[in-house]
Amino acid sequence: MESDSEQIDEKLRAMTDWRGAILARLRRLIHEADPEVVETVKWRKPSNPSGVPVWEYEGIISTGETYKDKVKLTFARGASLADAAGLFNASLGAGTRRAIDFREGDEIDEEAFKALVREAVALNVKRAG
Repeated sequence: MESDSEQIDEKLRAMTDWRGAILARLRRLIHEADPEVVETVKWRKPSNPSGVPVWEYEGIISTGETYKDKVKLTFARGASLADAAGLFNASLGAGTRRAIDFREGDEIDEEAFKALVREAVALNVKRAG
């Protein structure tokens, strides 16, 4: 049986367009922000048999979903994060979550993104402590 990381590798290999490239880049940045982050795959269903990539450290940090027109990275406790660079642009009215929608051609502020991931990890560690 493949590990969750191998299943995500396979999903990314199957996505040969810009969405796969962005999701792969975001995945790399998450691991650069904190190499201890664990990858899992959740929420498999008939309409999405490969499931949703999830990055965790003391709880869910974020999920990565692909749609026809965007890649959505949803931070599980995003409403509790400062988001100093203002990266969140979706799910802004949600009580707990916040998301970043990446569309074809969007620039990614890598340092701000990694800072947001580190902030999410720190929040999870604090909540678990």
